[in-house]
Amino acid sequence: MELFKSLKNKTKSYDMPFRHFELNEPLTDETIKEIYSAQISDPKKENLNYDGTRAIDGGEGFYRSGIKDGGKARKLRCYVTKDNSNKFPHLTKFIKELQSKEVYEIFGSLIGKDLSNSYVRLEVICDREGFWLKPHCDIKEKLMSSLVFVNLFNESEDLGTDLYDKELKKIKTVPYRNNYGYFFTSGPNTWHGMEKKEIKKERRCIQINYVSFQTDWKVNS
Repeated sequence: MELFKSLKNKTKSYDMPFRHFELNEPLTDETIKEIYSAQISDPKKENLNYDGTRAIDGGEGFYRSGIKDGGKARKLRCYVTKDNSNKFPHLTKFIKELQSKEVYEIFGSLIGKDLSNSYVRLEVICDREGFWLKPHCDIKEKLMSSLVFVNLFNESEDLGTDLYDKELKKIKTVPYRNNYGYFFTSGPNTWHGMEKKEIKKERRCIQINYVSFQTDWKVNS
C-alpha cells in the first residue's frame, strides 16, 4: 500500500498556478523496475514526429471533450489492460490499489471530485529525444490527471512537467525525480506541458487517470 501511505503522509498541496498536489514515493521498487522494462515503440521509427501532443494528433490545448482512443499514436501507447495485465503484475496490483475505495476517496476529497463511479486508466510512458508537450488543459473526461516519474539514469530534474498560469506564463516545473509525481483535476485554467528540453536517454513515467468513460478497471463500490 505504498500509494496509500504516500497520500496520507507524503503529499503536499500547492495553489499556484492552480491547485495541484505533489506526492512522493507512491511506487514499490518492483513496480519501478516493471515500468522501466516495458517495451514501448519509438514514434519516430513509425514515421510519427512529436508535435507537442501525446496522441500526436495536433489536438487543441483548451479544456474540452476529447478523443479517448489514443490518437495517431494509439498503437504505440502502452495502456495496462486486462489483456496485457499478466505482463505487468506489479502495475496491476497498483491499479487495484487505485480502484480501492480508501484510495479513490482520498484522491476525490483532495481534488473535490466524486470518483465513486469512475474508471482507472494507466499508461506506461517512455518519452525520447525530441519529445515536448505544448501547454494544454486535459480533456473533461479526465476527472483526475497524474504523472509519477521514474528517473533511474540521472536525467535532469528539469524534465518534469511545466505548469502555467492562465496567460501561459510558466510558473514552476514539477521536478523529474525518481518515484515522485503530481496530480490535479482538469479544468479550464489547468495549463501544463513540457517545453523542449534535452532528454539524454529517455523520460519514463506512468500516467494515471480516473476517467468518466469505461476502461477495464472500474473502481470498487
